[in-house]
Amino acid sequence: MKIIFEVGRMRMENYKYKILVVDDNGELLNLIGAILKEDGYQEVLMAKSVKDGMRLFHESRPDMAILDIMLPDGDGFILFQRMREETEIPILFLSAKDEDEDRLFGLGLGADDYITKPFLPRELLLRVRAVLKRTYHIKEEKGETVIKLGERRVLPERAAVSFQGEETSLTAKELALLMKLNQNRGRIVTFDALCNAVWGDFYYGYENTLMVHIRHLREKLEDDPSHPKWILTARGIGYLLAKVKL
Repeated sequence: MKIIFEVGRMRMENYKYKILVVDDNGELLNLIGAILKEDGYQEVLMAKSVKDGMRLFHESRPDMAILDIMLPDGDGFILFQRMREETEIPILFLSAKDEDEDRLFGLGLGADDYITKPFLPRELLLRVRAVLKRTYHIKEEKGETVIKLGERRVLPERAAVSFQGEETSLTAKELALLMKLNQNRGRIVTFDALCNAVWGDFYYGYENTLMVHIRHLREKLEDDPSHPKWILTARGIGYLLAKVKL
């Protein structure tokens, strides 16, 4: 079965970027490679150790690296530091650990992003794309969708919120929720419809998780998340995205 995870209009330009992926899980490594190649990244280099990762790094000079933290001969943090001694390519950490300490340590080293296993293929592509856009200033094609929320601009094709010259990344689930709300802007979208948009037909039991994602969205979109003016609650029914205020 062919894997298709197309994100936005950048697909035709993806072939320009060479990505190095380092993970000791061969099955996951091959899956990541397949996801990236299907989205247009023709040169995906794969390694299972710090040693092989550095070898490919020196041989091929990739445009971006995706590094697992736990590796058989060291860790992704060491590999990151060695790479950054020679270049400023964007680096995304990939790890099974969901601990704030690891995430903050990686970001504190200067990593461009951090994604936790398991992840949605679309989320991986969105994060890779967002990092490449920020680093290489990839130009947007005419007609890019922009969702306006007061002074904030949501850029779905790069999964980011632009505000006062800075960008904040959205996760794949946050973006999916926002797009569903925007499709019905000004109208209530039920809890069931929102859960289905993110988790598909098997969404039962995700209602509490939905509330967490809505809270995170408000933190990125609202001046005062405790008193939202854009993502409004229809108590007992769902949520709605307020129309542009004139």
